[in-house]
Amino acid sequence: MSVGPRATPSIRPRLLAQTAVAALISALLLSGGPAAAQTYAFESVQVGGNQRIESGTILTYAGIVRGEPVTAGELNAASQRIRESGLFESVELVPQGNTLIITVTEFPTINRISFEGNRRVNDEQLAGVIRSTERRVFSPSQAEADVDSIIEAYVTEGRVNAQVTPKIIRRADNRVDLVFEIAEGGVTEIGRISFVGNRDFSDRRLRGVLETKQAGALSFIIRSDTFVADRIAQDRQLLADFYMSRGYADFAVQSVDVALTRERDAFGITFNVVEGQRYRIGEVTLSSAIPEVDTARYRDAIRLGRGTVYSPVAIDNEVTRLEELGFDEGIAFLRVEPRITRDERNGLLNVEFAIVRGPRVFVERIDIEGNTTTLDRVIRNQVQQVEGDPFNPRAIRASADRIRALDFF
Repeated sequence: MSVGPRATPSIRPRLLAQTAVAALISALLLSGGPAAAQTYAFESVQVGGNQRIESGTILTYAGIVRGEPVTAGELNAASQRIRESGLFESVELVPQGNTLIITVTEFPTINRISFEGNRRVNDEQLAGVIRSTERRVFSPSQAEADVDSIIEAYVTEGRVNAQVTPKIIRRADNRVDLVFEIAEGGVTEIGRISFVGNRDFSDRRLRGVLETKQAGALSFIIRSDTFVADRIAQDRQLLADFYMSRGYADFAVQSVDVALTRERDAFGITFNVVEGQRYRIGEVTLSSAIPEVDTARYRDAIRLGRGTVYSPVAIDNEVTRLEELGFDEGIAFLRVEPRITRDERNGLLNVEFAIVRGPRVFVERIDIEGNTTTLDRVIRNQVQQVEGDPFNPRAIRASADRIRALDFF
């Protein structure tokens, strides 16, 4: 819809003007002149201009007590308290003899909220990110916060140059239409992804690990070449998984620098990494704090050998195998803790698999939710634990894998 000549050009300039007026009044009242020294004592307080807000509510905000002396500075403070309630567009306190006249103009009610200029993000998506609501009191500060939320929605779409202007259209009965005018701007692509600190793997190899991609010839098809802040955390984890699985136990992403080009048409992303040295497995031992455990049998179940490239996945597989062995033998609450010590000189990680007694936790109840067409018993048949069993995290994870393997979900 067209905003038309009755649209208020912008909310922010009017807010700034109101703030400037309030500051000027405060300066005049508190400047130390005769007005600042004058005191009043009001026998009555009259409130006008309010339609929805009760007069008693306004008097509570003002905090003026009938018959008690009040200075000009205290009147100004009362005016500020009423204004800071966020319910009124303007507030005026005028002494008339022994009567205080409080005149307010209430913020209008929002009649309708609309969006203009949006093509890439539809109205339903934008309505979901703002907090202004139709048939509720209009708040300029909330409208400005909604602008930030809309811009953030566009940033996640790779459009960091999007501009949003809130405007209001006055209607009858102290109502307004709130219009967000949007200039979406173009997609800001990833111009370059680079790495600092990598020695053993090239930038090109590491770029292939990331979810985020550099813009290229297929940019019109590949959406992962636009900048999404949330994707950076995933990329950090992908890099860590890549290095850890190849023996780099000390790998870390120290920081990720993201910068726009001067033309604001592309991002440059730099990953600052510390590779550390590459480790292999050294001595592999096993210990047990549970008397009924046959350590020789558990030691024979370990497949991890000396000289193997270190990988957290390989360690976790051994832990799973040993705990499943304890589960099969009926040893309740058996847990395996991998304890790793570094031999940096020789580039080795010595691993001790410590068998310990875990916390005595039982399965009290198993609830199945979200299945609308599949019967509970079909899912329960894949669960390796039942009510009353000792809680076993490995059995829970295995049950989840079995449920996924059904390909029903």
